[in-house]
Amino acid sequence: MLIDDKNQRKQLSKWIIGIIAASIFIFLGVRYVSAIAYAVSWVADLISPLSLGFVLALVFNVPLRFIEPHLFKKRSSPKRQKARRPLAIFLSLLLVFGIFVGIAVLVVPELIDAVTVVASSVMNGLDQMVIFESTVDFSRLPFGKQLAQIDIDWLQLKNNLDTWLKQLGTTIMDSAAGALDTIASSLIDGVIGIVFAIYILANKEKLKRQACRLIRVWLPQKFGRWIVHVSSVCSNTFRMFIAGQTIEAVILGGLCCIGMLILRIPYAPMVSALVGVMALIPYVGAWIAAIAGTFMILTVNPFKAVVFIIFLLALQQVEGNLIYPRVVGAKINLPAMWVLAAITVGGNLAGPFGMLLGVPAASAAYALLKEATDRREKQKPVKIEGPGEIPPEG
Repeated sequence: MLIDDKNQRKQLSKWIIGIIAASIFIFLGVRYVSAIAYAVSWVADLISPLSLGFVLALVFNVPLRFIEPHLFKKRSSPKRQKARRPLAIFLSLLLVFGIFVGIAVLVVPELIDAVTVVASSVMNGLDQMVIFESTVDFSRLPFGKQLAQIDIDWLQLKNNLDTWLKQLGTTIMDSAAGALDTIASSLIDGVIGIVFAIYILANKEKLKRQACRLIRVWLPQKFGRWIVHVSSVCSNTFRMFIAGQTIEAVILGGLCCIGMLILRIPYAPMVSALVGVMALIPYVGAWIAAIAGTFMILTVNPFKAVVFIIFLLALQQVEGNLIYPRVVGAKINLPAMWVLAAITVGGNLAGPFGMLLGVPAASAAYALLKEATDRREKQKPVKIEGPGEIPPEG
C-alpha cells in the first residue's frame, strides 16, 4: 500500500533511516567492543582528576551553602563582600579535611599501639604455654589424661607466628615501596582535583549560566530542557544525600558514645568519633571502625572488648534498619526499601564507593521516573477493569 501523504512519507523515511543507523551502531559496538572499552577507559583515566574535582565540589558545596550566608550578614564594605566566597570555601575545606585529619591523628597512633600490644600479648601467652606444658603434672589435673594427649608444639607455633609477622612486615614495606609511583600519581590527581573543585565553587554561578547557554544554543529545546532538569535533580539529590549522611553519622556516633559511657567501655569518645566518621561510608564504614575500636579496647580490658562487639552489633541493626533508611531516605525522598536495594546493588557493583553513590543515583532515578510516570498518566490515563483495578494515588 502506497502512502500518498507527504508528511507520512517523510516521517516513515526518518524512522527507516533511524533504524538503519541504530543497527549499524549496534553492529559496530559489538564488533569493536574491546576497542571501545579501551577508548572509554583511556578517556576516564585522562579526565579522572577533573572528575574527582567535580565530585569534591559537590561535597564541599554542602557546607559552603550553609557557611556562606552567615558570613558578613550585615552591610559591610565591598572588600568584605568580595572576600565572602573565598573565606567560605576555605572554611568548608578546613571543616571537611579537619574532621578526617583530626580523627586520623587521634586514632592511628592508638591503633598501632593496640596492634603492637596484642601481638606482644600473644607472644607472651605462647611463652607461658611452653613453660606450662614443660612443668605441669597433668595427672593431677581434671581430665589430665585427655589434656596430655593434646600434642601441640607451642614453641614451634610461636616461631611460625614470629616468622609470619616478620614476613608480613617485609611484604607491607615492599608493597609500599612498589606503590610509591601509584601513591605519588594519586596524590597529584588529588591536588589537581581539589584545585579544580575550588575553581568550580568560586565560579559556580558563572559556570551554571555558561552551561545553560551552551545547552540552549547547541541542543534541541526539548532535549536541552530535559538535560537541565536531570542535572538539577541529580545535584539536589546528591546535596541532600550528603546532608542526610552527615546527620546519620552524627546520630550513630552520639548513640555509640552514650552506650559506651553507660557500659563503661574504654576509649568511648575516640571510638565513637571514629564510628561516626566512618559511617559516612554506608554500612561498611562502621564495621571498619568496629575492628579498629575492638583492638584498642582489647589492650585495656578484653571482656569490655567483647561487650563492645555485642553492643555495636545491636546498634548496627538499629542503625541499618531504622535510622539510616529513615534519616537518609527522608532527606532524599526515597523509600527505605529502595535505599537498602541501592546500597546492596551499588556495593556489589563497586564496593564502598558504589554504596556511597548508589543511594543518590537511585534517588535521582526514582524522582525522574515518578515525574515521567505522573506526566504520562495525565496525558494518557490508564484504567484497569475488574477486581485487579489499581486505585489512583491519593
